[in-house]
Amino acid sequence: MKDAEDPALMKTHPLAFPPRMVMAVLLLAGAGLQASESDDRITAAFTGSHVYKTYLKDDAVKPMVKDGVLTLTGTVSDESHRILAQDMAERLPGVTQVVNQLTSTAQAESSDADYWIVRKIKLALLFHSNVSANTTIVEAKNGIVTLKGEATSPAQRDLTGEYAKDIEGVTEVRNEMTIAAATETAQRTPAEQLDDASVSAQVKSALATHRSTSRLKTGIVTRDGQVTVTGVASNAAEKILVTKLVTDIQGVTAVDNQMTMAPGSSR
Repeated sequence: MKDAEDPALMKTHPLAFPPRMVMAVLLLAGAGLQASESDDRITAAFTGSHVYKTYLKDDAVKPMVKDGVLTLTGTVSDESHRILAQDMAERLPGVTQVVNQLTSTAQAESSDADYWIVRKIKLALLFHSNVSANTTIVEAKNGIVTLKGEATSPAQRDLTGEYAKDIEGVTEVRNEMTIAAATETAQRTPAEQLDDASVSAQVKSALATHRSTSRLKTGIVTRDGQVTVTGVASNAAEKILVTKLVTDIQGVTAVDNQMTMAPGSSR
């Protein structure tokens, strides 16, 4: 009997292949299937994330994954959403590169500074857990911000005012919020805990949104809601402020601030 790799046999049976070639084809097919499954997991993680379901829910963001490269196409309401989507995507397991092709519709539609001040304040309030973006009405005229709506306590009202003051472009805050009747705050169950990629993206964007921390270069790592912050602070007060802001981010359960002090800074 002739060997399977006999040229004569190959001529007689044109559909026959050497065993080594068959094995190579099978290995390539298996690798392709594995890559496809990994890409599917990345897509599911992106669309299942807190950032996608909360901040990007009204945008038209389409994720496409090929061999670990995540491409984002579509439109978002403003530039901050485009950056937030990329920050979160870069932190997903299996992602090797993010190609951000998202465009901002609001940026093209409005050059009004007050419009952007309102949007930044609303975004900052969305990130933080001890204030409420849903019950806060934000108005701005010539950099003067007026806050209306209801707060659950005087502390929440004051904190909302503090966060509004810390947004670039705000010159004054008039806090006219009223105090609502006391209600119990529902606690998150373990199943409702935010995904770590979303928490990290929120922390990074929140620090960039606040005027006091916008110029800091920080590293953010989240494990099961516990956030580790690295980088360089100008002084002890700046480091304390970072801890305070990060502690109040949605989904954060603990903060380990490992920021170092700049040479010659006051401790």
